[in-house]
Amino acid sequence: MTKTDIVAAVYEQLGLSRKESAELVDEVLEVIRERLERSENVKLSGFGQFNVRQKNARRGRNPKTGEEAEITARKVVTFKASQILKQRVMGTAN
Repeated sequence: MTKTDIVAAVYEQLGLSRKESAELVDEVLEVIRERLERSENVKLSGFGQFNVRQKNARRGRNPKTGEEAEITARKVVTFKASQILKQRVMGTAN
């Protein structure tokens, strides 16, 4: 599913114009993006949680050459699905 598909679903579900639907989706995504940039966690009840984790620098290996290399410290975004979402995806929801 793409952002365009989400906009189309909002358009069909809410009856907004396509432009309004696109603006709504863009605004929601921008709020999430801004919070993650500030290293805040984003929890969407019934869906899941986006977390920003700090990964430390570590030694790694180039799989092609086998040569050791330093992997720099960095922030990564992770997603953990809620139990409700997991149950629905697995088809065990009530």
